[in-house]
Amino acid sequence: MPRWTQVLELDAQRHVVSGETDALVAAVRSGADLRIGTGFRHNEHIDTSSEREELIREVMDFRVTYLLEDRWVAGIENLRMPIALPDGFGPRESMSFFLYNQDGHQAIARPFLDGAAPTGGPGVSAPNPWPDMPKYHELDAFDTETNAPSSNFIYDFEYFQYFVGADWVEVLAHESDGSVTSGSIDRLADAFAAGAEIKVAIRGLCADLQGSSSPVDHEVFVHLGACYYYTEEKRLMAAAHPVVRTRPAMPLGYGTESWDFGWLMPRTDGFVAGWLVDPHTLKFRREDRRYAIRWFVSQ
Repeated sequence: MPRWTQVLELDAQRHVVSGETDALVAAVRSGADLRIGTGFRHNEHIDTSSEREELIREVMDFRVTYLLEDRWVAGIENLRMPIALPDGFGPRESMSFFLYNQDGHQAIARPFLDGAAPTGGPGVSAPNPWPDMPKYHELDAFDTETNAPSSNFIYDFEYFQYFVGADWVEVLAHESDGSVTSGSIDRLADAFAAGAEIKVAIRGLCADLQGSSSPVDHEVFVHLGACYYYTEEKRLMAAAHPVVRTRPAMPLGYGTESWDFGWLMPRTDGFVAGWLVDPHTLKFRREDRRYAIRWFVSQ
């Protein structure tokens, strides 16, 4: 079976042209990785003063995925920095936390890392009309004059193609107190000892960002890096790859002071240590919580 399978395609108006969202949801629910392909014209998206109409095809990896209300998928690029095609990087050091939903809604959060002083405080900002980019529709904007601006938007790409890498199997699930609901720690430990990759789905990871809005059930899927197994205690813990957290909603997006990023250390007893970053100040904070977690291993 191919590593990547296309399960959904949307056209420029974000209408389904092949596949189905249910297949995408089912794959992500089962631990599948997510990549999304799009296409755009150089003189419409990169350099609007250019006469170069060449089609550029892009495929992006979304290493953090969200499953909301067990029926809605979104992904966030957690490792991307701004690229200025075709020669290098953008003008300011930052991260580019692009976010894509299953229906083509998009968002961007950009914590600047260069230490420049902000020119204003957080709050709702006026959307940019982007007159030189008629395919770019900024829906709302936040914190524009801070070091952590974000916005929700739709760009009318030529197409949206959703690919899943469904070579993961769930081997353990437990409640926030560590009580096992399915699978076993032995299956996880055996796969770990055989060199398998591991990822987790943490239920309710962003509940503290919900604010006064109605709760949205959600799981956040994150890859793990260094893993450690106590062989007598039979407890596994791991250093997760960077995670981007945002207030749960459908479609998923960003808002003022409603997102952050950082690192987690989940354990198989439900404990999760967090080392999270305030995107406005880049100050770290530590917090420990307990969550229900599902554990997946690569096949």
